[in-house]
Amino acid sequence: MAPLLILRDPDATKKLLEAILDSPGGKRSLSRLARTCKAICDPALNILWRDLDSIVPLIGLFPNNILKRARRPGLGLSKNPSEQDWVRLLAYGERVRSIAYTESSNNVSTSIFPILEDHRPRTYILPKLTSITWRAETPAGLDRCLIFLNPELKHVTLEIGVRFNNAHDFLVQLSGKTHLSSFSFSSPTHLPDDFTEILRRQTGLEKVSLSAPGALSAQVGKWVASLHKLRSLQLDLTGRGIVAVEGFFDEISPRSGYTTPSSVGGTDSGVFSGEEIDFSDVRKSALRLTGDAPARGVCSQLKQLHLTGEAANIATFLRHLTSRLVQLELVIEDPPDKNDWQDLSNTICEQFAGWLQSLRITATGSSKFTELVRSTSRDVPLRHLPLKHLSLMPRLARFEVDLPESVIFHDSDVAHLARMCPNIEILRLCPVARFTTSPPSLSLEGLTPLTATCRRLHTLAVVVNARETDETQKVLSSSDVSSRSLLRLHFGHSWIKDPFQTSLVLSNLAPHLESLKWFNDKNRAVVEANAQGWQKVSDYLPHLQKLRIGERVAAALAAQQHIPEPPPPPPPAPETCEKAIDATPVMVDSGVLVRPRVADFAVQSSPQLVDEEVEAKPEFHSIEIDATPVIVDQEVLASPTVSDAIIDVRPSTSSQGVDPIIILKADEVIVTDGLPESMSDTSSPSSSTSSSSEDLHPANYVVPSITGMFSFVREVFLCYPLYLSLRLLNVSLATMGAKKPDELLSAEKLTAAALEGDYHGEAESEKRIPMESPDVLLSPLSPRIGDRAAVLDIVPPVGH
Repeated sequence: MAPLLILRDPDATKKLLEAILDSPGGKRSLSRLARTCKAICDPALNILWRDLDSIVPLIGLFPNNILKRARRPGLGLSKNPSEQDWVRLLAYGERVRSIAYTESSNNVSTSIFPILEDHRPRTYILPKLTSITWRAETPAGLDRCLIFLNPELKHVTLEIGVRFNNAHDFLVQLSGKTHLSSFSFSSPTHLPDDFTEILRRQTGLEKVSLSAPGALSAQVGKWVASLHKLRSLQLDLTGRGIVAVEGFFDEISPRSGYTTPSSVGGTDSGVFSGEEIDFSDVRKSALRLTGDAPARGVCSQLKQLHLTGEAANIATFLRHLTSRLVQLELVIEDPPDKNDWQDLSNTICEQFAGWLQSLRITATGSSKFTELVRSTSRDVPLRHLPLKHLSLMPRLARFEVDLPESVIFHDSDVAHLARMCPNIEILRLCPVARFTTSPPSLSLEGLTPLTATCRRLHTLAVVVNARETDETQKVLSSSDVSSRSLLRLHFGHSWIKDPFQTSLVLSNLAPHLESLKWFNDKNRAVVEANAQGWQKVSDYLPHLQKLRIGERVAAALAAQQHIPEPPPPPPPAPETCEKAIDATPVMVDSGVLVRPRVADFAVQSSPQLVDEEVEAKPEFHSIEIDATPVIVDQEVLASPTVSDAIIDVRPSTSSQGVDPIIILKADEVIVTDGLPESMSDTSSPSSSTSSSSEDLHPANYVVPSITGMFSFVREVFLCYPLYLSLRLLNVSLATMGAKKPDELLSAEKLTAAALEGDYHGEAESEKRIPMESPDVLLSPLSPRIGDRAAVLDIVPPVGH
């Protein structure tokens, strides 16, 4: 795999990975990058493990089986680690350069530190650690820092609480084991009495920060002045008097005449001392003007200074410095006294105007808290912070003011600042200030001195009142006020009235503006009308900028095209005269000897031969195959499918009605029981008819179906009683001789006709009964009584 091009330059790779780390979710992105690309894994892990804000990640490198809870390593270890358990921690410990610990967070169990100290396989767990930040609340918490001290340590930041009786012993061990280049100490208690003697060995300190009672003592001042490599100094002057601030310089090069301006020579001659005139100021001025004073002074190599306290104390401290400060950061009590602020401004410009590049003024924590309390009331006190006391500072590139109450600036202040700081690049004047009752005093047109004079200004953060003034038309009609360098604007809680007018002004002031910010409705105490107005300005501005740039490009092209001038008139003809000139050329022969230099080179080239043998042996593999056939028994159930079908066979018949009534005598009725064969032996006048009927339609005997059962019930309970009653009536009438035979015959015909419908219905039901064996059933037309059939003189109709 070919290496990545960016890896050829370690600095470029480092800057790229640091940019990824500083982005939102940078640690997670860098971790994924390390797990994804093998070529970039080591550089990514070095950046990822370089700075740790806790020791929890280090404890998490122990195996899970010795941690009390794998997902919360800070709870401690369940048992002492063995030598193999330290492998990962020592490997990743080589990458750690900075670590921090805060005891008040309680995210690390105190039982871990004795285990680390007693069972560590080597003296230094983090051998390449260069920076440590330790915030302890108890003396035991301060002692835990000792296991991380090593000779490579360069930067130490200590913040301890009250009643630390072991601070002296800790500082002794710290000074004996390390050679520091940066030391910061913060404590609410007094410094140890021999603080300077303990740190006398640290001669290579480049940055010192002290915030504790006793930090302004003369011994500390003398020790600070003796640090020839000191570049940065931070002191807390809060709650100190001017005498205490002066005492910091009491023992610095006494009677040098130039090191400390307050100690220039002596004014007492010994004779008439009471009447002697003080010429110390005259001597100091003469030394500065003549340049006879050496460059050496109090902290002559000091470049950065950070002071906290009242404006008067800071001004007093600055008067004693003769170093060429480049960066000055002041944390003052707000609001400052007018005279103190004027004195401070004059002191800064007198002492450091020729070298100062960055000036930042902020408020102390107590001032911010007071402003927060006052912000709950309706009338928030706002004060004016004048900038007219500043003098020329040609190298100042960054000027920031962030105060909670002194937030009012006028157009004259900005104009004066533009004249005094022509090379300024970043300007911030209280961009988070809120004006709830009255509009800001600074107008949008008041920024024109900055855009016209400060040609390097690229970032501007102010609170303005964007309203139309008398200067608006002048700004719109002038191209001299446009700034090509201004790229970023932050207007905070600025007021606005006409968004389109404001967009026109901004497009002329900053035609190349890239970023416009303001406080929108998501922030606290935002006026919705102003937020909506600046949103409209953000929408209009890009289009107006394109229009402005297009107009200026066209104007520049038109200026380059010039009208050609008419040709000048021909000069008058000169006077001429004839002259003879000998123009014979002079010939000179010359020769040049050219001999090339020849060099013989011999190159012996012999190929390098390498004998290689290749042994080619085929690989054999023995494989056994079990070829036993697999037999599977299967059974098939074969059963024939049988279906029952019933076929109704009905021959074509025709029905014809006959008169079944025959006059018989009562004693001629014969009842036979039993079988159907007896029916053929019965002699009756209808025997011939019965025999012919049997020939044409033989009797079929089937098992009575459901229909036969209903027919049987009907015949037994309906037909037979009716027939019996009629028969008895007929016999009784015949015996009595009440009617003639013709009348009797007609009566029986009527009876037969009445019963004919029943017989026909019985015949239709007979057709629906399947034909079965004739040996089983009796004829359905014969009345049944029990198991016998009554043979009557009535015969059902038969077909011909």
